[in-house]
Amino acid sequence: MIKLVVGAATIDDLLDWRARNGQDSQPWILRTRMTPKRGAEMVDGGSIYRVFKGVILCRQRILAVNTVGEGVTARCEIGLGDDIVRVAPTPRRAFQGWRYLDPKDAPPDLDTEAFGDVPESLARQLREVGAW
Repeated sequence: MIKLVVGAATIDDLLDWRARNGQDSQPWILRTRMTPKRGAEMVDGGSIYRVFKGVILCRQRILAVNTVGEGVTARCEIGLGDDIVRVAPTPRRAFQGWRYLDPKDAPPDLDTEAFGDVPESLARQLREVGAW
């Protein structure tokens, strides 16, 4: 599954927002309006890939997909793992809501030992000039 991140330009921004809102000690829940029909298969080893300002930067493991409420008030809560895995930065055009992501189109995980903890601003500049 792939989803846009709104209001955060980097992974650190997302984590800071979570901490400021007192959610860092809570289970990570992503709320969305529509429940995925393929939710059961996403729980079986699937991840949500997050798009920051037009670039996929990370993924989190999907632990649960639950529908909450009924009728017009029904919503979906997707339980996510706490570990954020950085992936090879991959451009992605804007879309609304979420989309299924075919495993063959998923960006590979970054080897953090090879790249170290490169600041996101530097990584973005390297991508823009084609050096990454």
